[in-house]
Amino acid sequence: MSLLSISASPHVHGDNSVKKIMWGVVIAMVPAMLVSIYYFGLDAVRVTLIAVAASIFFEWFFQKYLIKGADTYMDGSAVITGVLLAFNVPSNLPWWIIVIGALVAIGIGKMSFGGLGKNVFNPALVGRVFLLISFPVQMTSWPKISPITNGIADAITGPTPLGIVKEGLDAGLTVDQVMAQVPSFMQQFIGGIGGSLGEVSALALLLGGFCLLRRKIITWEIPLSILLTVVIFSGIFWLIDPTHYVNPLFHLLTGGMMLGAIFMATDMVSSPMSRNGQLVYGVGIGLLTVTIRTWGAYPEGMSFAILLMNSVTPLLNKAFKPKRFGRK
Repeated sequence: MSLLSISASPHVHGDNSVKKIMWGVVIAMVPAMLVSIYYFGLDAVRVTLIAVAASIFFEWFFQKYLIKGADTYMDGSAVITGVLLAFNVPSNLPWWIIVIGALVAIGIGKMSFGGLGKNVFNPALVGRVFLLISFPVQMTSWPKISPITNGIADAITGPTPLGIVKEGLDAGLTVDQVMAQVPSFMQQFIGGIGGSLGEVSALALLLGGFCLLRRKIITWEIPLSILLTVVIFSGIFWLIDPTHYVNPLFHLLTGGMMLGAIFMATDMVSSPMSRNGQLVYGVGIGLLTVTIRTWGAYPEGMSFAILLMNSVTPLLNKAFKPKRFGRK
């Protein structure tokens, strides 16, 4: 009787595909998208549609006329880049700046490396950081959060909770004084805080994250290591001096923390492959985010932290390379 069955590779088959995974991520972002529409109205729809349409167009353009490779502009990856870019900008951002962001995200963040599966950095974050540096006024003018009336959001702008805390502490106020000016923790969790489209509800993002985990599109290592690191690192300083350092829960529920930990740091291409590498990667993102938020010039540090750790991913893949089968 034959003990071996010889056949051509691959030897393990699954029903997943790039297209299924990408559209699964898009579906997981629907709760956050609906919440953003509830608070920002037609502006949220406008920003998202422009970002998605521009991302699809530029991916098609670069593939057809420059890379001349297989068409991937309708596999869902460009849609994800567009939605994530929209989630990272204010709802009142002019259309032409959104188009520039999509051009940079797809052209520089993705296609310059060869297209899908070859990019070193998360494309949407490349676009977001470029816009933040190039158009700082427009990228930090946040409409005040309020449920829409007849499809129109409040046109008055104001700082985000992170911005309020950053400005207050820099001005010499205590944590209690600045926290009296921001929404409660319950509001931060359910929804109703200022910021970009993807920052207004931690609950909606967690629902999307649960969907991704359930469908095994992402694993727990990166999100959990980021969030635990943020709690522990910021918690140490809060315990030492609660008058000058905010509660760790504030760090978790505000800004791009949940959005970054669940949807952007977990990008399959730009994150490490091994479990240990993912844990180190997540810890690095958590440490960098709290460091930038606490002592940096910007009130938010999630985007910069993820991009910095994206650059370390090749080293982490090499450092935590699994042993070959049969090797001692």
